Amino acid sequence: MRGIYTSVNDMRKRVYAEVARLSYEYKEGDLSLMEEIPYNVIPGEISVYRDSVFLERAIVREKMRMAMGLPMRAASEQAPVTQGAEECVKPEKYYQPPLINIIKFACHACPDNEVRVTDACQGCLAHPCKEVCPRGAISIKNGRSVIDEEKCIKCGKCVQACAYGAILKMERPCAKACGMGAIGSDEYGRAEIDEDKCVSCGMCLANCPFGAIADKAQIFQVIQAIRSDVPVYAAIAPAVTGQFGEDFSPEKMRPAFKALGFEDVIEVAIGADLCTIEEARDFVESVPDKLPFMATSCCPAWSAMAKKLYPEYAQCISMALTPMVLTGRLIKKQHPGCLVAFIGPCAAKKLEASRRTIRSDIDFVLTFEEVMGMFEAKEVDFKSLPDDDTMHGASGDGRGFAVSGGVANAVVNCIHEMYPDREIKVESAEGLANCRKLLAMAKAGKYDGYLLEGMACPGGCVAGAGTVQPIDKSKRAVETFKKVSTNAHATASQYKEVLDSLDESFMDKPE
Repeated sequence: MRGIYTSVNDMRKRVYAEVARLSYEYKEGDLSLMEEIPYNVIPGEISVYRDSVFLERAIVREKMRMAMGLPMRAASEQAPVTQGAEECVKPEKYYQPPLINIIKFACHACPDNEVRVTDACQGCLAHPCKEVCPRGAISIKNGRSVIDEEKCIKCGKCVQACAYGAILKMERPCAKACGMGAIGSDEYGRAEIDEDKCVSCGMCLANCPFGAIADKAQIFQVIQAIRSDVPVYAAIAPAVTGQFGEDFSPEKMRPAFKALGFEDVIEVAIGADLCTIEEARDFVESVPDKLPFMATSCCPAWSAMAKKLYPEYAQCISMALTPMVLTGRLIKKQHPGCLVAFIGPCAAKKLEASRRTIRSDIDFVLTFEEVMGMFEAKEVDFKSLPDDDTMHGASGDGRGFAVSGGVANAVVNCIHEMYPDREIKVESAEGLANCRKLLAMAKAGKYDGYLLEGMACPGGCVAGAGTVQPIDKSKRAVETFKKVSTNAHATASQYKEVLDSLDESFMDKPE
């Protein structure tokens, strides 16, 4: 379903646009417009998406509240949509955990881990499905295969053996997408998230075909900050290229974000260059003398997964500051007293920015999808904006952080230039299920001396839960943007000297 624009994506965008419009038009003490939003998103008397227009509006109400950072409510709760909203009306970060939420009355209670015989069964003479079943769970009745669910162990051998593809293994899409096994079922068969396992990668959100899963956002607070007297800078992640359509070229980036009210725009790829240099130094100094291997730190969901499942190897995760944090610190050093909003593809970055040692570096986190709603609310026409050809401060390798393999490639190139005699072996994985296998093999000693790159989202950051356009299209756009970079590698970046000129406190590692 990824890369296909559906009614689920359309509804999310419309909710974000309405919340952004509310924030831009907000007058102190008046939140009455919140009551109108469900009717703006779902107009008329006939439901377009579900059986009931009232159910649809109830779902929109919860999505709207979460887009404002407010807590989600159960269907059994009786309260106005504005309940507690005054708490989030502030030009500063507002967040109530958990980040990823399931709207239970929107959940389809999809069948999970079931094997079913479909109408495509031809009642063949060979019935290989029955022959390969290790538990004798399949019998032939009235010429058709029948599965005894009590005996079935969901091994899938019958699925593979059927020449007609008539047997399906049904998996709940959100659970299938979760590489942490964090999604189970409640007493009604609806999806439920185990918060102890969840790393907030957002893959469940991106893969739910019913739009029942949503993350908290800070759209309202960012816009209130923009409307205040404090300058707000936008730190834009490398995956931004092409996210907002064909008319959003790199030359339109700065004018477009200024049209939203941001003071200015800075590429996070600049921070990626500094991160590259730090990780290159750390690897050369630590592997293999101090550490058996070193893993990159840029993906917060990958890092959280590694520390949850393999705490004994936590020290093997690079302690280099992430590109987001480095860029935030650079901006605040250059513009004391300002606020910084990181804008990227990732849901997990919202939690990274909430960590105690990072809160002062990044004030807000928005996804591309959320910002698209802001562009809609402000009716920004990219074509009519002037060109500004100044977004060329980062290296091609820094911009390449957006795709799987890009971080490791940047570090390898940096090591080859800074330490030409040093050999470096690399292994990478994308998707948390594959990342877990990678670390399991590293634990077994298979990757001693290696640099390991993990990306929680299949495809890298361009496949994050908050992206807008198809993954392959995003990859091509990133490659094109890399080619127009002034420098190819981080070592040639004009910001390279920053690491040596800054005081030690600037490079303090987050806890």
